[in-house]
Amino acid sequence: MAFHRQFQYQKSGLANVGKPVMGKLVRWLVRSASFMPGVVALAFSIVTLALPAPRAQAAELVDPATARQVIRIGTATPYDFAVYANSNLKQLPSTVVRAVVFVHGVKRNADDYFEVGLHLLKIAQLPASTSLLLAPNFMTPTDSGASATMPLWGGGTWMQGEASGRGVAGVTSFQALDDIVHYLADRQRFPDLKEIVLIGHSAGAQLMQRYAVSNDLDGFLHQAGVAIRYVISSPSSYVYFDANRPDGDRLAAPSAVLCPGYNNYRYGIDNPPDYLKQQNLSGEQLFRRYAARNIIYMVGARDDNPNHRFLDKACGASMQGTTRVERQRNFVRYEQFLSAQWQIPVNHTEFQVKGAAHGADKLYRSEDTARKLFPGNE
Repeated sequence: MAFHRQFQYQKSGLANVGKPVMGKLVRWLVRSASFMPGVVALAFSIVTLALPAPRAQAAELVDPATARQVIRIGTATPYDFAVYANSNLKQLPSTVVRAVVFVHGVKRNADDYFEVGLHLLKIAQLPASTSLLLAPNFMTPTDSGASATMPLWGGGTWMQGEASGRGVAGVTSFQALDDIVHYLADRQRFPDLKEIVLIGHSAGAQLMQRYAVSNDLDGFLHQAGVAIRYVISSPSSYVYFDANRPDGDRLAAPSAVLCPGYNNYRYGIDNPPDYLKQQNLSGEQLFRRYAARNIIYMVGARDDNPNHRFLDKACGASMQGTTRVERQRNFVRYEQFLSAQWQIPVNHTEFQVKGAAHGADKLYRSEDTARKLFPGNE
């Protein structure tokens, strides 16, 4: 937009006319209007051409049927990706300063998460003119709207960072998130963007926590001048950085006999996926990077059902606690344990939403949630 304004001034020959000079010119034109009407009319036309064009305000999209759009992302091999957005992405709202990316749960119902996200932005008082909402859709071949030009995953493999097997094959869900972040941080597309907020709920939070551990975007985002925050909401499990697990009031390495491979990825960092393996980082190095990131954990205070149908009950997950509430508490306690052991400061926010169980609707329609996720808008 700055380039556009500069071009307009240069085009009219007024590139060096500052605001004080322009103000004096306008006052002279007003005083001269009565005795030089023709000259004044011409001068007003020139001044009008020289002034920056007003930014168009994009109409907010609230109906999922019209909000569903397909963006082209990826650098080496570009591909299509379905998202729900509160603005027409073909007529980009140039005034966007914040992008909120809301990743769905196991049902892949991005349209429902888009509507929940709209309500969250409303109660947080974040208008569409400055806050872009994206709800990406990690799709399978049988999903409505799936296309051979998109990466398509098998079942729930996307939530662990695995690669697509159909459509555009070989795209990991981590890479898809990387590409979405690059799409948003492109200054030609969103020149005013200051912050990206990545929210994952339930299965989406499993992806988001592992992505927050695994991605290597800090340098790129710092260069782009864009901050990033991760919101990890009610996942079934977390990635641990070493062999220790909760054991009553302490943390210790359990007997592998009880759960062989409990420290393999996706519950630990042994045998990691290529996306993480190629970075060649130890658990301590990964934790140091993770601890420095802006991360918020949240869970419904009533998400305490050990038999919830979508709760991961594999032994690697069960070692982290019996319910989602307990697993969040244990992981935050584990962070403090590693902080003391490795002398790495960590200060991640965590909270519980009163009266909420596991459903995203109740969690994100809470005013308390909006205040804690967007504290600057109180």
